[in-house]
Amino acid sequence: MTIFRHELRQGRLSLIIWTVSIAFLFAVCIFLFPEMKGEMDQVSDVFSTMGNFSAAFGMDQVSFGTLTGFYAVECGNILGLGGALYAAMCGISMLSKEEKGHTAEFLLSHPVSRTRILSGKLAALYFQILVLNAAVLIISIVSIYAVGEDIPWKEILLLHLAYSLLQIEIASICFGISAFLRKGSLGVGLGLAIILYFFNIIANISDSAEFLKYISPYGYAEGTEIVTNISLDGMPVLLGMLYGVIGVCAGYIKYNRKDVM
Repeated sequence: MTIFRHELRQGRLSLIIWTVSIAFLFAVCIFLFPEMKGEMDQVSDVFSTMGNFSAAFGMDQVSFGTLTGFYAVECGNILGLGGALYAAMCGISMLSKEEKGHTAEFLLSHPVSRTRILSGKLAALYFQILVLNAAVLIISIVSIYAVGEDIPWKEILLLHLAYSLLQIEIASICFGISAFLRKGSLGVGLGLAIILYFFNIIANISDSAEFLKYISPYGYAEGTEIVTNISLDGMPVLLGMLYGVIGVCAGYIKYNRKDVM
């Protein structure tokens, strides 16, 4: 618990900044919707005829004139990309920062096993992601209620569940990669999140690249598909969680064998 609390104290400022930023953008989008929805049907017609560009972002599947369609595209992209970048940033620095900051020797000199250290850090990582997503969900529901729209509970909850799983997967993979780094590399984590995002765009554009949906977590967190089908695709979710487990296991194995002195 000491390591868990220590990590939360270290990461509280970053958590607050990212949570406030994402929640604020969510609220702005939702408060703009009533003013824009009268014109959104025409926007939907325009996007539906833009071929690959529309397919890349799933804009050919939903209507911008409905809250669920608008929410899936606008708010979904904010949380999907912003949340992923936050999760990658936290995960990639969780272990490597100890060596970069020359605090690993001090940490490992205490009568605490490396497995307990890893478990405390991993628990703190997941907790921060859950706090961010819970706060954003609450703000979005309050905002929808404030503008007088009916709350599409099932679609909203499924969307936020998908993006929470996406962030946990990316954080887990970056956590594992972090064990292999000695001086830390924020760019590795952020680059991974962005690459996975573009994998999904490529999969949406090209049928021959559809297999990328089973590699990128954005394949099961496609907001437009979720609100259209009102369900999550089970196989990509299971594969995503498997990738996360592999990342965590690789991190445990590497860090327990690693010479950090």
